[in-house]
Amino acid sequence: MLAGCRRALPAALGRALRGWSAGPGRRTVSTSWCPVGAAFDAKQQQQTRGAAAGRETGLFGVPELSCPEGFQEAQDKALQESEQLVQKACSTPPGPETVMIFDQLSDALCRVADLADFVKIAHPDFAFREAAEEACRTIGTVVEKLNTDVELCQSLRRLLADEVVMSSLDPETRRVAELFMFDFEISGIHLDEEKRKKAVNLNVRILDLCNEFLTGAHLPNRIDKHVLPEHIRYNFTAEGNYLQVAGLHADCPDDLVREAAYKIFLHPNAEQLSRLEELLASRNSLAQLVGYDTFAHRALQGTMAKNPETVTQFLEKLSDQLSKRTQKDFEMMTKMKMKLNPQNSKLMPWDHPYYSGVLRAERYNIDPGLYCPFFSLGACMEGLNSLFSQLLGISLYAEQTQRGEVWSEDVRKLAVVHETEGLLGYIYCDFFQRPDKPHQDCHFTVRGGRLRENGEYQLPVVVLMLSLPHSTRGAPTLLSPGMMENLFHEMGHAMHSMLGRTRYQHVTGTRCATDFAEVPSILMEYFANDYRVVNQFAKHYKTGQPLPKNMVSRLCESKKVCAAADMQLQVFYAALDQIYHGKHPLKKSTTEILKETQEKVYGLPHVPNTAWQLRFSHLVGYGAKYYSYLMSRAVASMVWKQCFAQDPFDRAMGERYRREMLAHGGGKEPILMVQGMLQKSPSVEDFVDALVSDLDQDFETFIMDS
Repeated sequence: MLAGCRRALPAALGRALRGWSAGPGRRTVSTSWCPVGAAFDAKQQQQTRGAAAGRETGLFGVPELSCPEGFQEAQDKALQESEQLVQKACSTPPGPETVMIFDQLSDALCRVADLADFVKIAHPDFAFREAAEEACRTIGTVVEKLNTDVELCQSLRRLLADEVVMSSLDPETRRVAELFMFDFEISGIHLDEEKRKKAVNLNVRILDLCNEFLTGAHLPNRIDKHVLPEHIRYNFTAEGNYLQVAGLHADCPDDLVREAAYKIFLHPNAEQLSRLEELLASRNSLAQLVGYDTFAHRALQGTMAKNPETVTQFLEKLSDQLSKRTQKDFEMMTKMKMKLNPQNSKLMPWDHPYYSGVLRAERYNIDPGLYCPFFSLGACMEGLNSLFSQLLGISLYAEQTQRGEVWSEDVRKLAVVHETEGLLGYIYCDFFQRPDKPHQDCHFTVRGGRLRENGEYQLPVVVLMLSLPHSTRGAPTLLSPGMMENLFHEMGHAMHSMLGRTRYQHVTGTRCATDFAEVPSILMEYFANDYRVVNQFAKHYKTGQPLPKNMVSRLCESKKVCAAADMQLQVFYAALDQIYHGKHPLKKSTTEILKETQEKVYGLPHVPNTAWQLRFSHLVGYGAKYYSYLMSRAVASMVWKQCFAQDPFDRAMGERYRREMLAHGGGKEPILMVQGMLQKSPSVEDFVDALVSDLDQDFETFIMDS
């Protein structure tokens, strides 16, 4: 019923609906809009003064959410509306209205669940986070019950069984009806009452385990400070006689600090291990209960890959192609470690991120500090604005917020406006660091787009969350090249949400197969690494001097240094994810499987008394689907090379990209969207070749800079 709900993408649609923005749904230009670059380089205080003068509202303009208690009110309204819609669905004769009612039901619950999903992790006020968490749990439980509601399912089954009515429906409506039925089937609608109850209970338990596992994955570990040599203790947070280790310190130049952080942060926690084991076992039980061999088989229905066998084939072929290159990368890192630390030169897992960075910096003289002055946040936003304008006819404008609409005074609201179609939706930019804010770059759907019953279009609303530094007295917010690329990536998701103007919110924007959802965001990384694009906005914030071309070339080529080993690491994570969600009971413990897979697929030794899988938070949102990053990158690479490498501003190609890939959301099979764009159906070998060819050095740059 609501598989599309509550998707956050860490890490972006039926038909193009050309005429839908006209008439009552058309939004004209607002006088409160201002240029996007200036809004991000301006001081935050000036932004909030105007907001305070406006009338008061609640979060995202939802009046009830002016206080934490409002979640209860919003939730009660949604549940009341959903009860009425369930009755309506059950009494309506089969026809297109059936699908519309189901979508209204999905929308009523998603409008609260999606919003709460964001608030529970990002709001600075604990009371708001707690209220949102409770709303998520309540609506999640209702969803699982609806997914096993026999009478509700029967109303949809009657429609799908009526061949005359089905043949009269347009392809998008037919697909949405089938997707709703699929949600019923994977929830066990075909089972007897006792087993259906068991399926509901398993789903609710899985939701709880996911939340507990996520919390545990980010908790720091403590150690008696006397265990560590005195000269490295200052790297960690002191708490009386203990030191807190909250991460891997992967960039620290001291090998001993990285080793200590790795061994302490990844030290096994019995409770977290128990949660993971129960989560994997519960997912497997649910999958088998509803008729699948494994959880992976259930999770991969409707994706580009379609089944775990294809994923395994893809990962094995990619690993084979990478192995020699990865070996060379490890040899280079080992030599560098030998040079810097002759006493202890064996390459270990805590060395990979650090020494690959050292090699990049040494070979291409890449110092992020040299690049930051050219990437002020305002300049980067203007760059995105210019790119979207040339490619898609879209402009971004900063819009004043009302008091109570945002959860932090430095959040910016952007209106997304098409040159002929008017206002398409809103992006809330929660870009800056603050205490207790998760350090993750993420896209959240807060409200999905859909055609309302009155003919108006419900505008999509999304949040982009980054962790950027604040501006200082002497300088605006300056981004490292990595931060700039992440900004482009998340904006790719946002554009997918804005341009996926489907009739039904169940398939709007990024509500599509996971292995397709990352294509638009990864494609934006290719634009972010193209000099013709970067040259339009990368200017020194003091002098206005453009970023020299050879600096961009060196930066792009530096990313290829040790890139095979980086990709091999991703293959290892994806392979581990497949094994964990494959045949159960697992043949060994999750730690033994980790050790075996790490040594076989990745190549660096497993460290005794560590359990990296307990920090693998992607097992929650990307269970059995971690491969999606690699497969999406393969598709993005093919789209870039074939469609945009020659001219990144080609408007005709931009329109084709919107028409074939962005406009359908989940309203069309993902592989058909890829075929439409590439004019061919890619094979597993094509995916592998696209990824491997991206690793090849550009010899023109190499010669120019050597």
